[in-house]
Amino acid sequence: MHYPIFSRSDLSGFWALFADTLANLLIISGVCRFVFDMPDEIVFGRILPGAAVSIILGIVVYVYLAQRLARREGRTDVTALPYGISTPVMFVYLFGVIGPIYWSTGDPVLAWQVGIAAGVVGGLVEVAGAVTGPWLKRVTPRAGMMGTLSGIALVFIATVALARIYESPIVGFTALAFVLWGLVGRFRLPFNLPAGLTALVAATLVALALGESRISAEGVGFYLPLPYVGDLMVGLQHLFAHPELFAVLIPVQVYNFIETMNNVESAEVVGDRYPVGFCQVTDGVGTMLGGVFGSPFPTTVYIGHPAYKRMQARSGYALGVGLVFFVGALFGLVAFLGNLIPEAAVAPILVFVGISIIAVSFRSCEPKHHVAVAIAFIPHVSNIVIVKWGSVLNALRDMGLENVPGLMDDAFVSTMIGQGAHVIGQSALANGAIVSGMLWGAFTAYLIDRRIHHAVMVAVAAAVLSSVGVIHDAELHWPSLTSPMMWGYLILGAILLGQARLKLVQEAEEEIAPPASDDSERDG
Repeated sequence: MHYPIFSRSDLSGFWALFADTLANLLIISGVCRFVFDMPDEIVFGRILPGAAVSIILGIVVYVYLAQRLARREGRTDVTALPYGISTPVMFVYLFGVIGPIYWSTGDPVLAWQVGIAAGVVGGLVEVAGAVTGPWLKRVTPRAGMMGTLSGIALVFIATVALARIYESPIVGFTALAFVLWGLVGRFRLPFNLPAGLTALVAATLVALALGESRISAEGVGFYLPLPYVGDLMVGLQHLFAHPELFAVLIPVQVYNFIETMNNVESAEVVGDRYPVGFCQVTDGVGTMLGGVFGSPFPTTVYIGHPAYKRMQARSGYALGVGLVFFVGALFGLVAFLGNLIPEAAVAPILVFVGISIIAVSFRSCEPKHHVAVAIAFIPHVSNIVIVKWGSVLNALRDMGLENVPGLMDDAFVSTMIGQGAHVIGQSALANGAIVSGMLWGAFTAYLIDRRIHHAVMVAVAAAVLSSVGVIHDAELHWPSLTSPMMWGYLILGAILLGQARLKLVQEAEEEIAPPASDDSERDG
């Protein structure tokens, strides 16, 4: 049995992971430079090289795990776990940690120093998650983990990416055509070209012709990764002097290690079993190392392993991306690629990754659990609604409008209710969406399986988490016995516990037969 590190089948996976990683690094560089006024020396000289160090470290570990799994099971179809900067957590660190420091002090260097300190502390939380990760994976129904993962894939990957395509339809549909043909339809392209690469090249050429991309050497140079221990110490002092920032850090890092757990579960669904605790330690160590070398942003096992598996990627796709971005960070090539490759060219690949995750989630669960998968989507839909409402208000402030209300201001909430928009309810669902989505999926799966006491335990766990603000609240706090969310979950559990004492009579689920198809007759 020969399992090569690089193979031709890695090409499509390489371009998909390349596009995902590039998108994150471009967002980081753009926001840090143009929103937080960080100089190029910090963005291209410290943050991106530090991120490249953390990414290449994790990818090397996951390539090793893939090689070990292939040897142990005598297989050649093992797909390495994708790895990189966690997209949702990246936004939280940008606007929940770095942003508030910059806006309150006007000092972009201090904001970066606090950011790398937060990254190191966050990495410690990720490592601590390895203690509970294997147990959580064992006791949580697959419908809960895969459902909340699919909710993220639906709203933050597929929906956002599809919107980018429609913002630049000529470029976007050019790339989308090759992605649909080669990755969704699984038809071979002429000369057996990889669909992801063909989509990027074709759409970039169209964008160049339309003036929607450009060739520029801006930001190109040589940037050697170095440890910034002195800056880290300054950031840690400021971080511990402002403990309110931990109310942001701890919940989001809990999210991060649960995301790793869910993504490792998605790999197991399609046949690649990896040790979840070891993966969480790898993510935490990678995050801490990135912080020491100048990157504030936590790393994680990426969402999307089933999509890369479907592309027949092995381990070279991930290692290739790690090497390319390490070299790119050394020479400042991320800015060059960002100017050259338009977002609309990258977006169709992300759409494919998102819909593949959703499809695998439903296929991997029993049909009776599909409703549990679906209910786990809902908090994530609320999450993106709240994010976009907040973006609207921020845009109004940026336009110079005065007296723009906050999202949770009483007058604004009341006016929105008059328009049929339930701000308080959507906000409650949005806060801690990944955890509450997983809890609702698990609760529903247990209920369907008549494991009533397990369902009650989930309701009690949700009550405890609500009482301290892990879910349904914008910040952590001491346990609150006046929390209506907590009492709601306790009432739910009590009613179920009372019903369980009665004789359980469960109606059989009605089987819905698929309609007869005459496709074969038409094709013939």
